Amino acid sequence: MTEAEVPDQVLEDMITYYRERAAEYDEWFYRRGRYDYGAEANQRWFDEADEIVESLSALELQGEVLELAPGTGIWTERLATVAERVTAIDSSLEMMAINRARLGPLAERVTYLQGDLFGWQPRRQYDAVFFGFWLSHVPRERLGQFLTMVASALRPGGKLFFVDGRPESTVTAIDQRHPDGGSQIMTRKLNDGRTFEVVKNFYPPADLEQRFRAVGLKVGVKETPTYFIYGLSERP
Repeated sequence: MTEAEVPDQVLEDMITYYRERAAEYDEWFYRRGRYDYGAEANQRWFDEADEIVESLSALELQGEVLELAPGTGIWTERLATVAERVTAIDSSLEMMAINRARLGPLAERVTYLQGDLFGWQPRRQYDAVFFGFWLSHVPRERLGQFLTMVASALRPGGKLFFVDGRPESTVTAIDQRHPDGGSQIMTRKLNDGRTFEVVKNFYPPADLEQRFRAVGLKVGVKETPTYFIYGLSERP
């Protein structure tokens, strides 16, 4: 598939994939198993991840924070240590169960909601919005709609932070490949060998900045040397 719209079946497949992947998701971030590329590459990953953590900490996402696609809580835990309240929305109950267990007592600061981010709309505004490794799963034809939703969720003066991966082959598992030829779809594999189709787009920084401006958000988008892209903003 090239420039055609992503079929709804792929979006449903992606939801199923993340439900089934919940128990093994952290292997990716912590570079274990099929994501272990050796000591040197792994250390480079963690060093660049530290840059993301430092930038997130410097932005000080306090008050009431909305986290989209929180997954297993790698970022929820950091948000909940500084925010007054976190509202975390994910389609996977399995991910949210792991998230809650990771946070322990901190989970008392988090409201967990199950929802499909391609249809969910905020009923209120927040002091900050965060999403980690979700933007690349948004189909190109739905990006404007998603960013409009994000902008509507931010109060005046609200802050935004996102992080995602760059199109580097070692971001994904050793036995997986990113899409070729402009396709929005890649095949993902679980440890047990089952495969699923998911959306995977790598949006260039300048393109993202322009798309954010179109919904009224001035977002500075940066890249680490190898692995990550991230953006931050404070709404006027």
